[in-house]
Amino acid sequence: MKHIYKKGTSKKTILLLHGTGGSEHDLLPLGPMIEPEAGLLSVRGNVSENGMPRFFKRLSEGVFDEEDLVERTKELYQFLSDASVEYGFDRSEVIALGYSNGANIAASMLYHFSDAFKSAILHHPMVPLRNRSLQDLNGVAVFIGAGENDPICTPGESKELAAALEQAGASVKLHWERNGHQLTEPEVRAAANWYSKN
Repeated sequence: MKHIYKKGTSKKTILLLHGTGGSEHDLLPLGPMIEPEAGLLSVRGNVSENGMPRFFKRLSEGVFDEEDLVERTKELYQFLSDASVEYGFDRSEVIALGYSNGANIAASMLYHFSDAFKSAILHHPMVPLRNRSLQDLNGVAVFIGAGENDPICTPGESKELAAALEQAGASVKLHWERNGHQLTEPEVRAAANWYSKN
């Protein structure tokens, strides 16, 4: 997968996952806001939708191609494991930071793998899959940034995802903003504040 890696001075590595139409450059400024000394691994989605990079296919707005999502989730998990060997970072100290489509595939990794991430910051994610048993997420901390007026990811969707992760044992912080589906600086600051305490 096309990516950028920047070595850090701490054991932590932040995996950065962009939204639809973004690139591996988009979220690089956010990493240091969360953990200034962490390494950064920013990845570009392997799927193209009318020229816009994504991490998995969708059938329509808000309707995921679940078969492709499962395959792409496994692909990203393997890529992360391979990258940890190539770059020598600690696979058990990875923090996910995703926005929209990137947050969705990060959430899917949490659904599929108990060792996906040490913690995860999900900005405006949706429920990746329904009617699925989640892995044991005991000890995993998750921040969900949501919009009270988000037209794409409704408040109900955010609450459903938070509940599913909590039922699997994760410690979840659901943070609300009123800026639609946009990722704003106050939301990132709230995530950074949460991370500093977790």
